[in-house]
Amino acid sequence: MLENLRTLGRVIRTLATKDPVTRVRRFYEIQSPNVEFAARTTRYMNVGYWEDGVTSLDVAGEALAMKLADAAGFKPDDTVLDVGFGYGDQDFAWLRERRVAKVHGINVTPRHVEHAQQRARREGLAEQAEFQLGNALALPFADGTFDRVVALESAFHFYPRSAFFAEALRVLKPGGTLATADIIPLSNDTARMSINSGPLSFIKFSIPDENWHDRAGYAEQLTAAGFANADVQSIQDRTWEGWRRFQASRPSDPAFQAEADRSAVKGMANHWRDETLIKKELALLDYVIAVAHKP
Repeated sequence: MLENLRTLGRVIRTLATKDPVTRVRRFYEIQSPNVEFAARTTRYMNVGYWEDGVTSLDVAGEALAMKLADAAGFKPDDTVLDVGFGYGDQDFAWLRERRVAKVHGINVTPRHVEHAQQRARREGLAEQAEFQLGNALALPFADGTFDRVVALESAFHFYPRSAFFAEALRVLKPGGTLATADIIPLSNDTARMSINSGPLSFIKFSIPDENWHDRAGYAEQLTAAGFANADVQSIQDRTWEGWRRFQASRPSDPAFQAEADRSAVKGMANHWRDETLIKKELALLDYVIAVAHKP
């Protein structure tokens, strides 16, 4: 009960926050990691890429990270900037699986930065994986620093995302690539404030109107920022429903019940109980991987 009251207090404080950067930071401090990652082996915070037979968000989360890496064209000698890296699981996976030379991570949430820094030191990767506090709209790097800039399910927060595109262009080397995995509406006709289900409340409260546009609008903003060959592809059919099924099943998972307290289990069950409304609203959302190149 006490943890539920603390969570409610964090929600109220977040909704009352006017500054967009502080609002995002507080958004990611709402949920206790002990609940969010109970009965899991990773700290991926994306909705996942759900191939046939996948039932774990740990597996689906890493699959989405690899999908983004492949779209960006990661190569072993690349220097990569990951903007809004969460807890950094994808960065360690890219070092391990794609053998990139170095990953820099920028994030506005101290909890995330500290966790990633500690892991890098613990795994002896502090020279290859550097994480720091920073703002996506004022990247603390010189022009032409990176081969790839990526944002894994984070760019919808950036206020506005078009300013992030301009910053990404600046810090990329000529010929470099920007790749994002991102949440947008399927149609511009969908009102953002019409999304009412609890699990999708972040759509209403943490995505600004400036970032609420469909695939065509997304590509237009990339082009307007100076990128070439903007390509925005939907992977909606491999994201939302798998994520919904996983989250809705967690309250009945014995492993989750064993790690989370009773009030958290009950709260999550209530959060996901309206299957009809959640499915209806998910059908209005797209999920895209966008790729563009600096001339």
